[in-house]
Amino acid sequence: MAKMQYTGTGRRKSSIARVRLIPGKGNITINKKPLDDYFGMEILKREVRRPFEVAGVEGRFDVIAIVTGGGTTGQAGALRHGISRALASSDREAFRGPLKAAGFLTRDPRMKERKKYGLKKARRASQFSKR
Repeated sequence: MAKMQYTGTGRRKSSIARVRLIPGKGNITINKKPLDDYFGMEILKREVRRPFEVAGVEGRFDVIAIVTGGGTTGQAGALRHGISRALASSDREAFRGPLKAAGFLTRDPRMKERKKYGLKKARRASQFSKR
């Protein structure tokens, strides 16, 4: 018999996280590396673990995630979003309310603004010179 597993996709900025939750001891593996090796800063590790604290299920699920694109902060946010969505799909009634109240099920819509022609960046123009 196959183990029960739940999946969720999280996105933030240009980062995408594909997350699988498997009942276990609370191990988090990201791109085949443990959480402590993948993220250096403690605040990012805490952000990834937050959905479990809010739902009250610390240590009950193992996480296997594949994260691509963006930087470390965006990847941590995408992981948080993916874990929250997977938790909400595992037990909809129990976990969805607290996760939604904490704002973890809402995708952060902020994206980088595109570069405009005639400018150096999205809004940065070349320096003005009178002569």
